[in-house]
Amino acid sequence: MATSLFIGGARSGKSSYAERQALALLKQRVSQGATAQLHYVATAIAFDPEMTQRIEQHQRRRGPEWCNHESPLMLAQTLAQFQPQDIVLVDCLTLWLNNVIYNDGETASKAMIEQQVQALVSALHDSPATILCVSNEVGLGIIPMGEISRLYVDHAGWMNQAIAAMAEQVTFMAAGLPMLLKDVVKRRC
Repeated sequence: MATSLFIGGARSGKSSYAERQALALLKQRVSQGATAQLHYVATAIAFDPEMTQRIEQHQRRRGPEWCNHESPLMLAQTLAQFQPQDIVLVDCLTLWLNNVIYNDGETASKAMIEQQVQALVSALHDSPATILCVSNEVGLGIIPMGEISRLYVDHAGWMNQAIAAMAEQVTFMAAGLPMLLKDVVKRRC
């Protein structure tokens, strides 16, 4: 149906902003008499106490209106289950990509990563649901020293570009402020 992408650095406010946008969509649909359901697709894996705290902080911020799904690896398959009335927030694509790469460890190949990203882009394109994606912009810094880190940064950038190209709306977050980069809907009006 429609895909929006919210990108920015760590702690830029992208998740909370995307959550507010999803809640506004829900309110709008309900006010028009339509049925709608909020879904939160979390991709993070709690691999240490600090990450567990981050996940818990995100969970506390959300209310009971969210139906939660954990999808650290099978994101394209998870997205395939949603229906037209669903409003789906995916948080976050770069954590998912990290999981995909590190699941294969040192044997992670460019071809495997590209196949997984293409499956994700296709799932987003084919979904009848409204999907809001959160992703980190990791390409604003220096080129990483390690090969696996460069592989991650490169593919995160290419993934964000592919999703931004097909998304109807792209918002860059900095210091909690949204900067609209693309809005196909407004251009149609």
